[in-house]
Order: sequence, then structure tokens, then C-alpha cells
Amino acid sequence: MASSVGFAHPTSSLIINKKDKSLSVVPSTSQLSIYKCKKPISNNISMAMATRQSERKPATTGSMKSPMTMTEKILAKGAEKAEVKAGDNVWVNVDVFMTNDISGPGSIGIFQKEFGENAKVWDREKVVVIPDHYIFTSDERANRNVDILREFSLDQNIKYFYDITDLSNFKANPDYKGVCHIALAQEGHCRPGEVPQTLRFVMNGEMPDYLLAKDLILQIIGEISVAGATYKSMEFVGTTVESLNMEERMTLCNMVIEAGGKNGVVAADSTTFKYLEDKTSVPYEPVYSDGLASFHSEFRFDISKLEPLVAKPHSPDNRALARECKHIKIDRVYIGSCTGGKTQDFLAAAKLFLASGKKVKVPTFLVPATQKVWVDIYTLIVPGSGGKTCSQIFEEAGCDTPASPSCAACMGGPKDTYARMNEAQVCVSTTNRNFPGRMGHKEGQIYLASPYTAAASALTGYITDPREFLH
Repeated sequence: MASSVGFAHPTSSLIINKKDKSLSVVPSTSQLSIYKCKKPISNNISMAMATRQSERKPATTGSMKSPMTMTEKILAKGAEKAEVKAGDNVWVNVDVFMTNDISGPGSIGIFQKEFGENAKVWDREKVVVIPDHYIFTSDERANRNVDILREFSLDQNIKYFYDITDLSNFKANPDYKGVCHIALAQEGHCRPGEVPQTLRFVMNGEMPDYLLAKDLILQIIGEISVAGATYKSMEFVGTTVESLNMEERMTLCNMVIEAGGKNGVVAADSTTFKYLEDKTSVPYEPVYSDGLASFHSEFRFDISKLEPLVAKPHSPDNRALARECKHIKIDRVYIGSCTGGKTQDFLAAAKLFLASGKKVKVPTFLVPATQKVWVDIYTLIVPGSGGKTCSQIFEEAGCDTPASPSCAACMGGPKDTYARMNEAQVCVSTTNRNFPGRMGHKEGQIYLASPYTAAASALTGYITDPREFLH
């Protein structure tokens, strides 16, 4: 998913490109607007929307004048203000800027054109450069993009440039990480207190063992549409969310852009703190929404009643029950990307393959998000497998050998990109977008699904409810 950041002079304002939802110019003190959408969102039996609070009551403690959401607290802290509220324009100090080989070269070009060849970024330790999209290809233009990142990073002495030079063997590149959205967290660049929100999604109930976070976010996007959270943040709370591990929470937050959201957040807790233990030594201060904070809308879901879902072509909000699509014949399965290529995603797929004892009936491509995930596939023992790793289970099931970590076919790319759809085929994919041409061929059909549903579909050659193999 291309939701990345470029560079700018320390007094430049932050610009949002609503067509591709990317940040194109960023500063150390950026002007940021917080808006509240006035358009009502319809509800149905599985969701309830609360009315917006009409007034902001004073807080009982501290110097804060009004209750604030997490978003407002983070922006207030960055702006060195006692409070901010929706609709304010504020200048904030930002903590981390990330770019990749898709958005970086253009931003670098503008940076050098507007501020001169000798201009320097405001803080070389706050810029994170992660090549990940079009890496393992012979396409000269794609390779040139990485060269531009390298030249700029060396010239600017960027501390966190995760380079790759040997394309024949990713393991020969100690700095290379993989998909930027996962690597950013794995390398300790994401910490509590650095991300905002405004719509609130309350998910309660025990999560059935045949569901994953991908089902939850497809349910939400199906409710509010791909434009339902435009320029808003999405906060996820409730007992179901609290039960999720960090990687599953990442799946929720990573896909808010598919609803038009600016960002997604989950309140920091013991799960968060444990995840960060071996990843960063940088001090951080978690923030939490106040009890009386005003949210634009609140949506409630009883997850115990949710069934496995897919998003049919050609939109992430084209939601359907997996069991209702069992007649749809598929040509391939793709398990990978920022929202479906993490360690827990592959453990889930391996669990289903193991439970089935069967072989796949269609080509099944596996693309780990990062080097760490690739290592985990070959070393972590799958619970209940009798000592087998994911890689062993995948081999027994007839899947393709796990590829080098990258975005690979998630965004199509050059024709020699691994697992790219070069023909008009039907694919079940754990990626995050299914627009026409997204994975290559313009007439390809992409059904978004969880790793469970993707693995189950690989075993039958049709879209399949994972309960057929898990129960």
C-alpha cells in the first residue's frame, strides 16, 4: 500500500493527495487541518452509529481545557498547545517521515528543484527510506528509482536507509528489510503517541477461531464505504481488539486508507509495550482518548456473530460472505503484502493447510513482507504440527517456494515482478486493494480475503469458507 511520505523545507505545509492517499510534501513543522465530515453514514442491523456530542465538557484534571481524543492529544503535543479541536489548523513537529521507491524519487526531485541541489533535510535521523515496491526486477526504470533513493540518502547522510544492492540474493543485503509498512514497526520507528484518529469502532465479543483481522476490517469498510472515513482517523476499541496481537492490529490500521482514512489507531497496552521491548530504546509517552472526548461517529459490532468475508472486484468495500461466493472458480492465490504477509498471516495459512492434509489446486504464491518474516517462515514451529515449520507445511501442500520479501505483485509492477497477473485471471489475495489493474492485468479479478480464506480457496480452486477445513 502506497501511503508514504516525502521531504520538504522545515517551514513547508503538509499536502494530502486524495487520489492516491499519499503524503507528498512534509516538514518538521507542518500545517495540518483536522476536519469533521458532515455527511451522515447509513447503518444496518450489524452496526450502530451514535450521535455526535454537541458540546465539549471541561476536563476535571490537568491544564487541558476540554476532553480530547488520541488524535487531538497527539497534535496538541506536537503543536505545543494545551488543546486542539477538529477544524483547527495547527503547525506540528513530526517524529518520523518515511518514503519508498515509489513516492521517494518524485519527492526528492521536487525537494532539489525548490530548495537547491545543496539543500539538507531538517533532521537526518527522522527520515526513514525503505525501498520495497519494485525491487526484484530487471526493469531499468524501477532499478533507477532505488538508485535515486541511494544517492539522496548518501548525500544527506540519512541514518535509516535500508538499502539493497544484490538483487540475486536478498539475504546478502543486511540492511534490506522489505515492505515499508511492516519494517517501520519491526525496526522500532513506530511508537505510541505518534499517530492520530476521529471515527470510533467498538468491536466486542469473543472472536471466532475462523476469523482474522482482515475479516474485521473488510466488515468495517463494507459498512462505511471506501470514502466513509475520508480525511478522518479510525480508532479501534473493544474486547475483541484488546485480544488481538500486534500484527493483527497492524492489519486493521494498515487498511484504513481503503476507507479514505488518514490513519488508524489502537490504544497502547501491555501487548504494545511487550512488542516494543526489543525494538526501540527511544522514550515514548502513550496517549489515550478521554472518556468525554467527542467523536464524529461511533460504530458497534458484535464480532462473535461475524462470518468470513471477501471483498469482490473491484473495490475493498464490495463485501460479501465467503460462503456466498463458493461458486466462483479461481486461477491463483496470493498470500503476502503489508496486510497479509506478516508472520502471523503465514502461521494462519500453515494452520489451515495442516488441518486439511490436502494439496493446493491452484498456483499459490507466498511473499513474506520482510526479512524477519522470511526467517520466521523457515524457523518457527507451527503449533500442533509435530515440529514442522511453515515452509515445510507449504511445501507439503504444493505451494510455491516463499519468495524474496517485498511488495511483489501487490502493486503490479514491471512484467517480470514475481507473481504479477500478466493474464486476465481470478485471484484470491491477502493484499489490500483490488482495483482494476492493481496486480497487473487490467481485466484481472481480485478477491480480497484473510489468510485463512485464501488458503482454503487454494485447496479447492474456488472461493471457500475456511470453516470447511478448520472445523
